[in-house]
Amino acid sequence: MKCPFCQHVDTQVLDTRISEEGDSIRRRRRCGSCDKRFTTYERIELIMPVVVKKNGNRTEFAPAKMRASLQLALRKRPVSAEAVDAAVHRIEELLLSSGAREVLSGHVGELVMQELMRLDKIAYIRFASVYKSFEDVTEFQDAIAEVGRERKSPPGK
Repeated sequence: MKCPFCQHVDTQVLDTRISEEGDSIRRRRRCGSCDKRFTTYERIELIMPVVVKKNGNRTEFAPAKMRASLQLALRKRPVSAEAVDAAVHRIEELLLSSGAREVLSGHVGELVMQELMRLDKIAYIRFASVYKSFEDVTEFQDAIAEVGRERKSPPGK
């Protein structure tokens, strides 16, 4: 670690502490050349994949945008904010664990639909009707039948 004062590369760690939240490490250092002290922080940097939209544009993954979509579908439904936060977290974890640098927006939409299916069947139908651009009643009937099949299938299948 370079000294921020004299740019010397020989610094000594005097003290190391983990933050209260456990998400960073604070290191107190001393420069071997100018003898000045300074603090550095070590944090995990998680890089979410870039979202590739249908038109080919690329954009940063925006959890707030995804949360807003979930909340819109769940409007006036008996689902807690904690459940929505957990769903967003599960989707983020899936995207991070995939290791992909880019992900298609369609894949993100499918993950959102899976979470909505788990949280609330009505919200799933609402989201699917917009996401899949339903154009007639038969598409609604198919989505409702899919929810019915999901409900009848044994857990874990």
